Amino acid sequence: MEDSLEQYVFHSCSSSSYINQQVIIQIAQSAGVCYGRNGDNLPSEADVVALYKSRGITRMRIYDPNPATLETLRGSNIELIVNIFKGNLQSLNDAGKATEWVHNYIRAFPDVKFRYIAVGNEVHPNDAEAQFVLPVMRNIQNALSSINLQGQIKVSTAIDTRLQTGYPPANGVFTEAANSYITQIIRFLAENGSPLLANIYPYFAYVSNLDYQNLFDALLDTLYSALEKAGVPGLKIVVSESGWPSEGGDGASVENAGTYYRNLINHVKGGSPKRKEGPIETYLFAMFDENKKEGNPVEQHFGLFSPNQQPKYQLNFS
Repeated sequence: MEDSLEQYVFHSCSSSSYINQQVIIQIAQSAGVCYGRNGDNLPSEADVVALYKSRGITRMRIYDPNPATLETLRGSNIELIVNIFKGNLQSLNDAGKATEWVHNYIRAFPDVKFRYIAVGNEVHPNDAEAQFVLPVMRNIQNALSSINLQGQIKVSTAIDTRLQTGYPPANGVFTEAANSYITQIIRFLAENGSPLLANIYPYFAYVSNLDYQNLFDALLDTLYSALEKAGVPGLKIVVSESGWPSEGGDGASVENAGTYYRNLINHVKGGSPKRKEGPIETYLFAMFDENKKEGNPVEQHFGLFSPNQQPKYQLNFS
């Protein structure tokens, strides 16, 4: 399995031998780690932030503006992506409510290093909430501008690769269903100097037997091509999630997950074949296994650490 993973997920990375599952992962400055809280056995917020700091992890993504997490992040110097839940988008379509959100969760924490606000995560064109994504992005942008934070904090949304199609990657386009939805969003991003956040999971392509020589680059470069064809060729992409499960499905093992994370960290220090200039800002998914996640069994096993804060791999963040 390891040889196959090396070949099809990171063909361009040099392979190294596996030593008793003790994978040493060097985390480049361009990489952060996602902090999900969908579990009933996870460490306290204070312990989580302490773990990030002790491991030298300088970027975090969170999925809701949990006040306890934000309070603990004060003065930590950890750069943050904060997400707005899909279920909250309709209420924030009201400009006053969006301004209130910014005041409660951004302005109230001046000593937290907010980097991006993600308006929704993997909202699809046919979702009822899709109609609110762009208006809420505009409302949040205006609220930030009103307190002169528009240059410091960028507003975006996180998409997944189901919005794109095409192979080889040079033929990448947005799907017919997604085209009108995403085109308005990426134009807004370009106008405001914001990146597009993209969740990229070679694992799901791998178990679907897609015939790519490098799954990560193929998915990323397909998205770059789609942006070009949509008229926004220079838009930056931030890989807001990428990971590999350690159990729960085909190809999911500690060995494969370790191989993936080791090679991912090396890989994003450079660029992709389409955009060779690097690094690629990337967030590993996720800090912990989350035992309350529903759906595919692998969803509970993406953690770099177990809930008891023990590393699933011999990690060295530097």
